Amino acid sequence: MKDFLELLLGSSLYLLEQSDRRKVRSRRACRIDDLSEVVRQKYEEAADRVAKASRAMSGDDNHVLGNALRFAAGIGVGIGVGLLLALPAAKELGVESVQEFRTKARQTVFDENARATTATG
Repeated sequence: MKDFLELLLGSSLYLLEQSDRRKVRSRRACRIDDLSEVVRQKYEEAADRVAKASRAMSGDDNHVLGNALRFAAGIGVGIGVGLLLALPAAKELGVESVQEFRTKARQTVFDENARATTATG
């Protein structure tokens, strides 16, 4: 009977030890997966940096066209806002058309020039 109990106890300890080993292996596998993920991310980041530096050194990293388009769009927006703000101001002056506004503006400029020449003259 004593031998039988020793056999049961030994078998139990062996099974518990195997269970612990599986847990340890599982933890190691998770750590290895985590480590491989970190290494892969670092590699991708380094490859992206090298590719960007290579493009910059070869001159392929040129953004002139994009900057020119942004500049043109800014000018267009500025003109549009200027026209929207100029229309109410023109109506306050009693101007109903662009031609009338142009005529009044020219006349004002010529009157100011005439005053300046007579004052200095």
